[in-house]
Amino acid sequence: MIPMRPGGGWIEVVAGPMFSGKSEELIRLLRRAAIARQRVQVFKPALDTRFSDNDVVSHSQWRVPCEVIESAAEVKARLDPRTEVVGIDEGQFFDEALPGVCTHLANLGKRVIVAGLDMDYRGVPFGPMPELLAIAEKVHKIQAICARCGAAASYTQRLTGDTERVVVGATEVYEARCRRCHEPEGAPPGAAAWLFPPPLAGPDDR
Repeated sequence: MIPMRPGGGWIEVVAGPMFSGKSEELIRLLRRAAIARQRVQVFKPALDTRFSDNDVVSHSQWRVPCEVIESAAEVKARLDPRTEVVGIDEGQFFDEALPGVCTHLANLGKRVIVAGLDMDYRGVPFGPMPELLAIAEKVHKIQAICARCGAAASYTQRLTGDTERVVVGATEVYEARCRRCHEPEGAPPGAAAWLFPPPLAGPDDR
């Protein structure tokens, strides 16, 4: 935990690609808070139904009960005033109101922990996550293992031909990749595959 003044809240973000252990780290932090006898409340988007309808579940099958919501505003509406720690999983699937909601909760003295993908399958910053990363007091940026070469992986590779930005799935749809092995060419026609296009190879790079 971050040493803060009594009653002061803050925002933490757990970010990285798929299969990096984001949900597992979120659950670990929430369990530690519960062991410290802090009141914990957990939320996830209704869109995420991969493993359970009523739990946040990691790929390694760690789980914690949660409330399923449709929008970020519902976090404020359902918040128990006694809650001290708020956990939010799959932050990238929420609307752009999420950073404002998290800021409001932190201003109330809550510890807010958000886990989510920082980039989509094209390597483009995903949903409200970039703003959350900017305003958070603490960031846990974690990596997976590249499924191609075994290097540290920061990207999510889509394995299907779907071009929608949001396609919910697990190992049958995605795998983790490093920068060298990531292939963002599956972006929809006309969309920028890279946030910052890689430089053209010079004579010394060939």
